[in-house]
Amino acid sequence: MDLRIFTEPQQGASYDTLLTVAKATEDLGFDAFFRSDHYLAMGSADGLPGPTDAWITLAGLARETRRIRLGTLMTAGTFRLPGVLAIQVAQVDQMSGGRVELGLGAGWFEEEHKAYGIPFPKEKFGRLEEQLAIVTGLWETEVGKTFDFDGTYYRLTDSPALPKPAQEKLPVLIGGHGAKRTPRLAAKYADEFNIPFASVEDSERQFGRVRAAAEEAGRKGGDLVYSNVLVACVGKDDAEVARRAAVIGREVDELKENGLAGSPAEVVDKIGRYAAIGSSRIYFQILDLDDLDHLELIASEVQSQLG
Repeated sequence: MDLRIFTEPQQGASYDTLLTVAKATEDLGFDAFFRSDHYLAMGSADGLPGPTDAWITLAGLARETRRIRLGTLMTAGTFRLPGVLAIQVAQVDQMSGGRVELGLGAGWFEEEHKAYGIPFPKEKFGRLEEQLAIVTGLWETEVGKTFDFDGTYYRLTDSPALPKPAQEKLPVLIGGHGAKRTPRLAAKYADEFNIPFASVEDSERQFGRVRAAAEEAGRKGGDLVYSNVLVACVGKDDAEVARRAAVIGREVDELKENGLAGSPAEVVDKIGRYAAIGSSRIYFQILDLDDLDHLELIASEVQSQLG
């Protein structure tokens, strides 16, 4: 079971804070550091000192870390033109020595688009499908040849399709709860399918849909990595769990129901239930980025039991 750290910097985090968490992620033996791609805080958070851009952040971390994988859950397709995104991600992959993964989604948070003057089109899913075709097509084009694309939303003509990622195949993550279009898109383009904040039962159903779609598309269902994102609130005793829950404004019972909360033994047991239905990678959503002791506890008492 791969254990990864997932952050939500739009809720309030500077680059220096993210760098500290990423270095702890690496030092403590976790597999990867991922971040969301949002420009506006959600809920009651003030978001101070303000948003950080996902790919600028990852570019910095690429030079400041050596081992961990780096990526997004999920980059919003509405934020960047696909040709520009392909350049950005390939460059960060080069800067990291080949440690980057691209999670790409349609985009959904209309308020952040309004706040920063970003167009928010109605036909987001169709655009996402074309973006995936363009980004992967640019990377797969042989050096010295050109790439063309004539779609409904995007057109590329005589693109040199440069630069290339350092990795021969840069992993693409697709995720979500959609029952039809999402599995079909994952079957066509994804190396990993991720479902966020879902129960074991809902995850099993969605993984099954993706496996079926992959088989229908001529792939093996097991060709994809299946993963979950779940909020983390782990404590060595009940008091510590309650304290951490209070800091992030959540109730312990709700966190135990919907996330990875409680004692290390409880969390290990719950991860085991996800593993039993085919999940091989867990992203711990860490909402208090100042609590490095939380990461240390997960590393020493949870990760150590999962090998």
